[in-house]
Amino acid sequence: MAGRAGRMWRSLLAAHPARTVVMGFAAVTLLGTVLLMLPVATEDGSSADAVTALFTSTSAVCVTGLVVVDTGTYWSGFGEGVILVLFQIGGFGIMTMASLLGLLISGRLGLRMQLTAQAETKSLDIGDVRRVLLGVAGCTLAVELSVGALLALRLRFGYGESIWDASYLGFFHAVSAFNNAGFGLHADSITKYAQDAWVTLPIAVAVILGGIGFPVLLELLRHRNRARATGRRRWSLHFRLTVVTTAVLLFAGTLLTCVLEWTNDDTLGPFDWHKKILAGFFHSAMSRTAGFNSVDIGAMTDATLLMTCMLMFVGGGSAGTAGGIKVSTFAVLGAAMLAEVRGEPTSSVMGRRLAPHVLRQALTVALAGVGFVMTATLALLAVVDKPFEQVLFESVSAFGTVGLSTGITADLPTVGQLIVILLMFVGRLGPVTLVSALALRERKRRYELPEERPVIG
Repeated sequence: MAGRAGRMWRSLLAAHPARTVVMGFAAVTLLGTVLLMLPVATEDGSSADAVTALFTSTSAVCVTGLVVVDTGTYWSGFGEGVILVLFQIGGFGIMTMASLLGLLISGRLGLRMQLTAQAETKSLDIGDVRRVLLGVAGCTLAVELSVGALLALRLRFGYGESIWDASYLGFFHAVSAFNNAGFGLHADSITKYAQDAWVTLPIAVAVILGGIGFPVLLELLRHRNRARATGRRRWSLHFRLTVVTTAVLLFAGTLLTCVLEWTNDDTLGPFDWHKKILAGFFHSAMSRTAGFNSVDIGAMTDATLLMTCMLMFVGGGSAGTAGGIKVSTFAVLGAAMLAEVRGEPTSSVMGRRLAPHVLRQALTVALAGVGFVMTATLALLAVVDKPFEQVLFESVSAFGTVGLSTGITADLPTVGQLIVILLMFVGRLGPVTLVSALALRERKRRYELPEERPVIG
């Protein structure tokens, strides 16, 4: 009986790969909650309440960074270690599973046993799966160690921290940055380093590399080796689309942040012009779902908050540590709109025609994201007495797994915290599981209905 139940359970997971991801993240979140509720996890030795532990665990596993208590003072060394392991698992896990699901659906990679597809796939041996996993692990380890070493050296010789403190702070923030987690050990995030390029730039680079997506990093490494052998490079559409859109959004975010906050005495105003540009770039990079802040978010103008919401909603690259609807989704929707304006029958981008089902998937993900954010914002407004712009910012930050906040997170009532917990979980896994489910359910219709055009606009 037990063997039969086990086979049925494995069959259920195999038929729905996305379900495996959701259940895995839920299990890790619950385990983290239990560990954070232990007395040894807090600085004063008292047990954290269930909601605080659940909120922190969800935020860590979903690599968000929103907190209801100060990480550096509330949690003990054990608690901080648990949080670090949780967002390392969350970042590595989502990169691995999203990459494998993406390759699986595209017909280029098959996972035996637990991951299967009902769509057309090609099954590869376990060595190919192992190479992908090792590639993710290798990229993760290389970036985290490099950035951690740079930060540790800067903190040791630039700020006089002890060797242990510099190393611990450096590597904690490096792991948090690459996984786009946004967890820091200072109550004011990294505002004390706002004008220090030796701290902010390594963190920004780690955030961008983690958020751009593992498929892009893997293709970059693969093509570098191929270019050495053949002298030629041929980038995929996904690579070009992700890199170009990411660069455009980074530049636009930097420019708008500087323009809107240039004379704000509470943010960029007191800085020299080149430090303002540095802080503007850092904020633009962090808005891509990283969660660190070098200036006070609550002191920003409403225009900057709205611009930041837009960047947070888009997020980073597919199959990376970033959240949001993803830059590729944003680019596909932009291409569809441009084609419609031009009166073209099909959408194309960078010399390639986009399949109709890709456009439908992008539109579904974007509208579902809008629906989640608006529903959560409405629910939060019903239970908290805060300005609309701050509540909306909190909702978008949670859905995009960003972690930036205007400072209202800790003031949310229990119901509000539970709403944010659910939104973080949905925001982290929703786009991946939704696209996977849509792709696996795709089928051809044997008939066509009569065509009729409703009035638009």
